[in-house]
Amino acid sequence: MYQYVDQQYSEVDFSHKDLRDGELRNCVFTRCRFRGARLEEAWTMGCQFIECDFSGALMNASVHNRSAFTNCRFQGANLFVAKFEECKMVGSDFTEASMDGVTIEKGDWSYTSLRQANLSKQSMRGVRFVEADLYDCNLEKCDLRDADLSRAQLSRVRLHGADLRGAVMDGVNFKSFDVKGARMDAGQAVAFLRSYGAKVE
Repeated sequence: MYQYVDQQYSEVDFSHKDLRDGELRNCVFTRCRFRGARLEEAWTMGCQFIECDFSGALMNASVHNRSAFTNCRFQGANLFVAKFEECKMVGSDFTEASMDGVTIEKGDWSYTSLRQANLSKQSMRGVRFVEADLYDCNLEKCDLRDADLSRAQLSRVRLHGADLRGAVMDGVNFKSFDVKGARMDAGQAVAFLRSYGAKVE
């Protein structure tokens, strides 16, 4: 068990380091590398990770509370049952990351790349996904009420059993995904019909 508090690191290479079961509080990491690092069960609180590289990192069961991961790379990272509470993830890339069982509570995931991620059965109520790339994601049985999906890429997204009521869907291409089995509110239903050329009065 280790603890870093109020530390600042710039362009430090933590690749392949064993950083399991540690606590990071109010630290700032700028352009640091965590490639292949072991961060299982690590805990962050109020930390900032700016343009950091977590490619291939093991982050299973890690917990992040009010931390920011902006423009970070998580390609191929293992985030199995990781938890993100009120985190800012703007611009980060999760291509080919394992996100099964991940928990996302509120927070800002705008402009992230979550292509083909399995986020099924997650409660993501009120999360911001503005212009996020959710191509081919599994969002079945997700609670997306009051989420902001403005201009998000939703092509081939699976939404069976998802609850979209109250979600902002401005600029979304309703023709690019199947809404069968999803719960929608009246405003979304009208927008869906208009996207297919219907005149709703």
